[in-house]
Amino acid sequence: MNPKPIELLAPAGNFEKLECAIHFGADAVYIGAQNFSLRSNAGNFDIPQISFAIKYAHARNVKVYVAVNIYPRIHDEKPLSDFLSQMGKIGPDALIIADPGIFLMAENYAPQIPVHVSTQANTTSARAALFWKKLGAVRINTARELSIAEIKAISSGCDIEVEAFVHGAMCISHSGRCLLSSFLAGRDANQGDCAQPCRWQYHVVEEMRPGLYMPVTEDSRGTYIFHSKDLCMIDHVPKMADAGIVSFKIEGRMKGLNYLAATVKTYREAIDTYLADRKNYRVLPRWRKELENVNPRGYCTGLYLGALDAAVSETGPLLRADQSFIGKIKEKQDMRRLQILVKNRLETGAEVEIISPAGPARSSRVAAVFDENGLLVKFAQPNMCAQIVLEEDDPCLPGDIIRKIDGSVKSPSAALRSP
Repeated sequence: MNPKPIELLAPAGNFEKLECAIHFGADAVYIGAQNFSLRSNAGNFDIPQISFAIKYAHARNVKVYVAVNIYPRIHDEKPLSDFLSQMGKIGPDALIIADPGIFLMAENYAPQIPVHVSTQANTTSARAALFWKKLGAVRINTARELSIAEIKAISSGCDIEVEAFVHGAMCISHSGRCLLSSFLAGRDANQGDCAQPCRWQYHVVEEMRPGLYMPVTEDSRGTYIFHSKDLCMIDHVPKMADAGIVSFKIEGRMKGLNYLAATVKTYREAIDTYLADRKNYRVLPRWRKELENVNPRGYCTGLYLGALDAAVSETGPLLRADQSFIGKIKEKQDMRRLQILVKNRLETGAEVEIISPAGPARSSRVAAVFDENGLLVKFAQPNMCAQIVLEEDDPCLPGDIIRKIDGSVKSPSAALRSP
């Protein structure tokens, strides 16, 4: 068994998401530097925002890792050197780097900041891990194509911290270094501008029949021949810990608050349950339900358990979530009256669920809705800062999430059933 504590590492595409990740129990968050991370459309943080985020997180005993994981071109060198110099002054807990050139620049401009090697660096062996360790790296995020057995061989063969993804979207390309976006959209994925063409709809055209589009397997929206199911390792927390993985990383800097709250909350509870009783770890049904609520594509275990278990091609219809995200609680006037920034239409009488960091989701019903001026209305529209009154008292707090139960039903994914 892994004797070390397990870090839960959560994505934070902007400051609101950083607050959410911390509220729901992340030990550390990773954020993107503007222009220098592989999610250039995630919102990201400029230098003053990074400084504020670090102060906010450190005041709550949470670490902040800054992604600087693009593969730079010549024109990036000067702005990168300026940025790394600023990071040396601001003091994040680590820089996430993939490119050897940036690694050397960080050594010059921010030598006191620890370096974590990104999964984009494609570390697939203990010798590769040892290479990075000798250069000064303190942690590697292993390549996405490795099995748990291979990761265990790395962790036992090199004295370096090992981080690995535990949940989230997967790229169809090994280590995420894909050229589809460049070819089809003129957007360089390795510069952080991926258009995600693996999520587009595709048909097959036979050479002698131009214009005749033949489906492979499709639903009403098309077919998804490059489309991967999402990773979910909730059933295999003990195996990942036993492999020497000390940081469980959730993917999703571009995902919404509902996804972030659900995944961080669930894996926080799972990790704590495992650490409290390592021999008798069991997945609670409500954990599976919570993860299903935020998954549109189905789940698999990636390549962790071997290629035959990967289920990397999702050719069926996209799944629908059971709940509709309403918003985050901004303020609590009393045990029933809440102020929320509404993200989706909310009607009086709607049945809702409230998601807090601890315990199962709690159901309630909206007894009344008031607009920004305090006037009673039948429903709240998106982007309205509304007050709602619940039918019953609830112990919720600012930062908790509210979802509307819309009654849709879907079957659980195979990866979320007990083995």
